[in-house]
Amino acid sequence: MGETIAKNNKAYFDYSLEEKFEAGLVLVGSEVKGIRAKRVNLKDSFIRFVRNEAFLFNAHIGRLETTHHFYSHEERGARKLLLHKRQLQTMHKAVTRDGYTIVPLQLYFNDRNIIKIQIAIAKGKQLHDKRQDMKEKDMKRDAQRAQKDYS
Repeated sequence: MGETIAKNNKAYFDYSLEEKFEAGLVLVGSEVKGIRAKRVNLKDSFIRFVRNEAFLFNAHIGRLETTHHFYSHEERGARKLLLHKRQLQTMHKAVTRDGYTIVPLQLYFNDRNIIKIQIAIAKGKQLHDKRQDMKEKDMKRDAQRAQKDYS
């Protein structure tokens, strides 16, 4: 992976991730410019299947002031994901199972400077699982502080 543009930290907290995939995105020029300017937010975005094709919904890609209104894009529009047929079938099977969903994790440039999105099949965490993760995170932080103060 190359340079990370946007990361969905909420997905790591709310879901336990099963399997990760890399997908391309169908974008227009003004969207690419907005992404290069890092005007992206994946926080409330999700992935749905429409006629056996995967689409990214509710991902905010901001417009630039220099973009003419005629060529501008819808900031929270649906964007088609480019995946292999086998990957689509795997994800579709997972979504039909109980409690599984597909979430976007991060948007980044790959080695050839092409915009890619990392998505994952995920299962929602219960409240006690989230509390346990927070407790472990706090313990790690305290241990690192104690180690830093010791040295």
